[in-house]
Amino acid sequence: MSGWRMVYVLDDDAAACRSLERMLSSTGFQLVTFQRPEEFLVKAVNFEQGCVLLDLRLPGTNGIEVMGALRRIRIDLPVIVMAAEGDVRVAVRAIKAGAIDFLEKPCSEEALLGAIETALASGVTTASAEEIADAARRINTLSPREREVLDGLIDGLSNKMIAHQLGLSVRTIEVHRARMMDRLGTRQLVQALRLGIIAQLGSRQ
Repeated sequence: MSGWRMVYVLDDDAAACRSLERMLSSTGFQLVTFQRPEEFLVKAVNFEQGCVLLDLRLPGTNGIEVMGALRRIRIDLPVIVMAAEGDVRVAVRAIKAGAIDFLEKPCSEEALLGAIETALASGVTTASAEEIADAARRINTLSPREREVLDGLIDGLSNKMIAHQLGLSVRTIEVHRARMMDRLGTRQLVQALRLGIIAQLGSRQ
């Protein structure tokens, strides 16, 4: 099997690893699973080209720290981060640390396959010039208020906290948030967050 179909999984939950293997066994991917970060990082040097599925909750460390260690070893492996709860703060930290996507566990087979295919197709861990330009273009379609809501979400604020900061009702923030995601053409909040973060990174270059 060609290297670009390789998927490396780091998750200390053996049952979760078996579930991923069952889910992906008939889709043409070759999985290699690890339950200990130390073993994963030692062997990462010799990984074939592919992508990484990384659980954020790991014994003795966390996924963000492992991502940092991995990037010092291999900068060519896109990382998809998984977490047990859809925490905006966690998603933002993961994306800022270089994750190409963020999935909430348990995730659907469709979402998982889509994330893996995107990661393997990109073959990179950082945003390209084209991706930065596209993100900036899409962010520029937002109204000033929608942009403020997105910036608040990127800062890890809840709808209630953003409402208090802007002197608006929570319901109004929810409306602006829905319109913001519609303008950006995204269905998941993590996608909108990633666009905003990429656009911010591009503005600093």
